[in-house]
Amino acid sequence: MAEIAPIHGIVASTADCIPSEPEAPSIAPSLTYSTDSDLDAEEPVPVPAAQRHRRASTRLIAQNASDIRRITGETTTEFVSRCCGGACCRIGGSRDEGTQYEKVPLPNNDAFRSLELKIGEIPNVLTKITELPEQIVTLQAVPKTNDVPASPTDSAISVGSQRDSSPSSLVKKANSRDTEAVDTSIQPPRFVQPHPPYHVFPARIDNTRELTRPGAEKRTYHFDIDITEYPHEEDSEFKVGGAIGVMAPNCERNVEDILDLLLVPRFLRDKPVLLKTKSGRWPTVWGDDKPRELVTTRRDIFTWCTDLQSYPPTKQFLRVLAEHASDENEKKVLMYLCSAEGQGVFCDFRTGPHVSVTQLLHAFPSAHPPMDALLSVLQPLMPRFYSLSNDPHESYQLRDHKRHRLVEIAVTVHETDDWQRGCRTGVGSGFFERQARKFLAAKAAGVKEPEFYIPMFKGLMANPLAKQFNTDGPMLLIGAGVGIAPFRGFVQRRLKQANCANKVWVLQGVRDSLVDEIYSGEWGVHEDEVKRVVQSRRGEGRYVQEEVRNQADLVWYIVNAVDGRVFVCGSSKGMGEGVEEALIDVAMEKGNLDREEARNFWDLKKEAGQYIAETW
Repeated sequence: MAEIAPIHGIVASTADCIPSEPEAPSIAPSLTYSTDSDLDAEEPVPVPAAQRHRRASTRLIAQNASDIRRITGETTTEFVSRCCGGACCRIGGSRDEGTQYEKVPLPNNDAFRSLELKIGEIPNVLTKITELPEQIVTLQAVPKTNDVPASPTDSAISVGSQRDSSPSSLVKKANSRDTEAVDTSIQPPRFVQPHPPYHVFPARIDNTRELTRPGAEKRTYHFDIDITEYPHEEDSEFKVGGAIGVMAPNCERNVEDILDLLLVPRFLRDKPVLLKTKSGRWPTVWGDDKPRELVTTRRDIFTWCTDLQSYPPTKQFLRVLAEHASDENEKKVLMYLCSAEGQGVFCDFRTGPHVSVTQLLHAFPSAHPPMDALLSVLQPLMPRFYSLSNDPHESYQLRDHKRHRLVEIAVTVHETDDWQRGCRTGVGSGFFERQARKFLAAKAAGVKEPEFYIPMFKGLMANPLAKQFNTDGPMLLIGAGVGIAPFRGFVQRRLKQANCANKVWVLQGVRDSLVDEIYSGEWGVHEDEVKRVVQSRRGEGRYVQEEVRNQADLVWYIVNAVDGRVFVCGSSKGMGEGVEEALIDVAMEKGNLDREEARNFWDLKKEAGQYIAETW
């Protein structure tokens, strides 16, 4: 290959980043297996501490938004979203000698102690208390009608969208022959759907298995999802590198718990109820910002529409609890958290580990707000998106004399501390794990074809990974953990094309290949030639960004080749930031650039679609 000329000064345009086709065929560098990168050595040579790369500096200096993301692992928008805003951290906090204080007995239960609130004496007079928020949701009994024998629970009729939107007409419309019944045990009510033409569809699980082994720090599951019956009228095709959206429900145990805490009688939980909203998109997630009236059930609202654990508590939520707390001491603590004097405690509380709605209701057991008042201050349950880990055009299963189309995904279970059970899973990953365990248990019990479903929809087919996938040109795929999953589909597609067999390379970061290397042996016939695994918890203990530096020749060749692309996918914390810095180091070394020029080089490669990073 012709030598790449050194680049001096800042690159002026993307045209300078994309070279023309070389006159003679070039030979691409292979994955380098140097002594430094050999994982098969029986006795790894210890690396002196002074030579080991450090993942982060011990001096945390934030000078701009990029520094904040580097230090906190969040964008400034994400960080501020966990704060109530308004620079209120500067309010209060100082003790006024002229103010009387009292020692308020704190709630004596495990849930409250788990909050770790550092509350000393509380002032007798509180200022700037958060006002009671407006109630934008109301629940009413569905009026009885003589001509409607039963009331279904799936009518999504918005106010103003129908000429007749009276409660009785809503029930009649929901019970009409034009409205197909929806089984809300496997999919959300009809009003919980994305923008047209996408619709939530209960796709059957064809198979599932755990990819990680006992001892892995995180559990990862693989799912084969049958999309044979997915509505054909939706014209968005599944693509390599694309994703599906999933409307994961809340855990049944959590839903039952919150219904108990709100003292909702059991005979009312599945009874149809008329829900009215004054404004906003809730509970539909998508759609126009306008009032709505619909028939549903209290259980469906908490199962499919309301997020019970993903968001930190707000003052509005605590204010609603305070308004309906019958115990005076609990009310004082809650009002203190809603005041200027309790601002410091509230900020520590809000920016700490996320607590669930049920945890707070357990912590303040005398607070029993009406369900509609609580719904007015809770966040909607949002969809989760998962990248496809296969080539959806080639994956299928022959069964019942029929060809069943499949999409495949990998899901890593996200866990956080929980006061009741030690740890709790995320909404989406927890749902997938529950479905996987049910499926595997049914298989073990002898059920030939267990029927468990994933409420999914086509989505993000134009995301960067799918949009920038190209059938020609060399490609370097860098990922760690479950971030490697979408690259499996890339490699499957590439290795089927003879002229592309030597144009794809994978750098995969894992903790320990013996327990958490996912999809080992499932990449294609040339896997050993195209994939390099780097372990952080075994042997020398290196990270994938270090291997990027070791493969500098390959990186530089690919990014400067015609249609060459470098993809990065995985967590932004550690891996994403580390790989970005490693790529900058490669550009500095191979392009003879200073650090600012190297950053600009990769920024222009992003604009040209040759450097694609999908991190979270």
